[in-house]
Amino acid sequence: MTAPGTVPRPVYLWTPPLNSGQLATVLNRLRGWTAFDGGALLDDIAAALDDVPPAEGDTAPLAERLRGHLARLVTIAVAREAYRDTTAAQLALLARTLQTEPLPPRAPGGDSAPAPAGLDRQRTSRPAHRPPLPQEGRAA
Repeated sequence: MTAPGTVPRPVYLWTPPLNSGQLATVLNRLRGWTAFDGGALLDDIAAALDDVPPAEGDTAPLAERLRGHLARLVTIAVAREAYRDTTAAQLALLARTLQTEPLPPRAPGGDSAPAPAGLDRQRTSRPAHRPPLPQEGRAA
């Protein structure tokens, strides 16, 4: 029944935006998703920067976890469109570059300036093509 003075409008049958296969894909991705754990990131950074170096067998897993944290941070930054900020875009580019480079071997005898314990096995070489970052107090 319609109200007086109104014109009946057709009602269209609702169709779901995704088919069953697409919904299954979304469901599988949600099941495989884990929330970003900032506490784990800070724990791994602390282990790398600690005065006591990690055990030799813990270095490679620590490096892989740090690379994983870095990849997640870049993904989050890109998803939040942080690339609009020049500095953030440069850091994301640097992070992606570091992701593709192998970890350098530990130098025998170490460098002239000792790195914090654990970092001598963790550090990556600074790429020559790294864009300069703006310094505090200076315009970008």
